Amino acid sequence: MKLIIPFLPILLGFLLDAILGDPYRMPHPVRLIGNLITALVNSPRFERTKMYGFLIVFTVMGLTGIVSAFLICLSGEFSTILQVVVESVLCYYMLAARCLRNESEKVRKAAVNCDIEGARKAVSMIVGRDTAVLDEAGILRAAVETVAENTSDGVTAPLFYMALGGGIGGCLYKAANTMDSMLGYKNEKYREIGFFPAKLDDVLNYIPSRLTALLMIAAAFLCGFDGKNAWKIWRRDRRKHASPNSAQTEAVCAGALGLRLAGDAQYFGEIHKKPYIGDDLRPIEPEDIRRANRLMYVTSVLMLVLSCAVRGLIGGLL
Repeated sequence: MKLIIPFLPILLGFLLDAILGDPYRMPHPVRLIGNLITALVNSPRFERTKMYGFLIVFTVMGLTGIVSAFLICLSGEFSTILQVVVESVLCYYMLAARCLRNESEKVRKAAVNCDIEGARKAVSMIVGRDTAVLDEAGILRAAVETVAENTSDGVTAPLFYMALGGGIGGCLYKAANTMDSMLGYKNEKYREIGFFPAKLDDVLNYIPSRLTALLMIAAAFLCGFDGKNAWKIWRRDRRKHASPNSAQTEAVCAGALGLRLAGDAQYFGEIHKKPYIGDDLRPIEPEDIRRANRLMYVTSVLMLVLSCAVRGLIGGLL
């Protein structure tokens, strides 16, 4: 029982996400973190400097750690079962596999029905680039790239930190990732204030992104995709991104599906030059979104097994 309880919240959180997805009509910790970041960024008392960006990181991470630890510890004062329930809910909130699948599936369905405007609107909800300029192939590539990249950011990296720190670890990682998502743009508005949030996210994702890539290669074989090509493209293209981490899983996905991803993209009206990832072995099609989601889920289950094993081992030693 001592070995089971530490990883039970991770397992239950993963199952809740797989069944329920994001609770859009309920208060969500990530939205609360986002509201805190927005309030800090828009404070008229401070300039958008690197040091204020560091203060935002310190404040958001500190409050997230304190609140999540308080909730878990307080519930433990009443009963172990209540503590498991509370920590399971926190873990559930930090995972986004079902949401990622649902939102990308909207893009696929619209594309299958030849509703390009609908597909463009759907993909705009899950990517940061300007979508008005995308044709059908660009829309599909954007959706596949988002599923590939967020396999790590939205699912396996939180599981990695849950393995190390339980629900508190997952919350801290998600706070850092949310700051990067909101402030990590390399434009005039966010270049200074987003420096430390972006660097923190790079550091925290360094190991999880590479571990996820290796698990995704294994998942490619399990799914019947081209695992050998996934390994080849990962070895060749995993550094072809401004971020040290983002191309890790994109390269694997591109190789597994035989697609060419990435390339130039427009953000806030400005073209950003990016190298291609993967080889253009065949045209992209709507079904590739479903294939990318299958790859995401199998990779996530592999990470879940690994995370539960590590969490159980840590719990047994403590």
